[in-house]
Amino acid sequence: DVRCRSSIYLEMADGLRVLVDTTPDLRTQALQHGVRQVDAILFTHAHADHVMGLDEVRRYNALSRRAMPVYGDAPTLDALRRTFSYVFEPDAPRGGGVPDLRLWTIGGRFSIGRQEVVPVPLRHGPWMILGFRFGRFAYLTDCNGIPEASFTLLDGVETVVLDALRRPPHPTHFSVDEAVVAARQIGARRTYFTHIAHDLGHASTCASLPDGMALAHDGLVLDIP
Repeated sequence: DVRCRSSIYLEMADGLRVLVDTTPDLRTQALQHGVRQVDAILFTHAHADHVMGLDEVRRYNALSRRAMPVYGDAPTLDALRRTFSYVFEPDAPRGGGVPDLRLWTIGGRFSIGRQEVVPVPLRHGPWMILGFRFGRFAYLTDCNGIPEASFTLLDGVETVVLDALRRPPHPTHFSVDEAVVAARQIGARRTYFTHIAHDLGHASTCASLPDGMALAHDGLVLDIP
């Protein structure tokens, strides 16, 4: 029941390491869980709880001695340029002064190493944001609606991480009951709920969920074939 802001870290079969979102807790999360290598960053959207740790990427630049590829849709990358304008100034110092980032606009399916990444459009209140599918796994945070075309993109997913903020309805996030309905429509074998508010106790909530569904937790490790 002690939760940092929502993010995931993927270790790919070809050795590449990918971070989805840079939360304000990134430094704490990386130290606690031994995240010493990041080869690329994907952004779901540009809200503060998903981007405000971006400056910490300087350390990964130092470790890898190269620029960090950063992927997001056009509105997200525009917001990063505004929010972190000091990073993108032409005379911004390198070598530790600011993170060294290379921005790539997501316009459809793309690959990181040998892994195909499928962007999955999601409704987050009035905004459209991205979830991501990696093979049989999908990460769908910060949503209160999944367009019909996106369900098609999720066909065959076996493990999904899905937004479920709290019990009462919310204007931009799935409630627990709404998330259960969406999870059943996706039809994955395993569903883990994320972006959890403080009023959902882990043990009591998990005990109330259908088979194959549970709350995620900090430090959860999933092995995806």
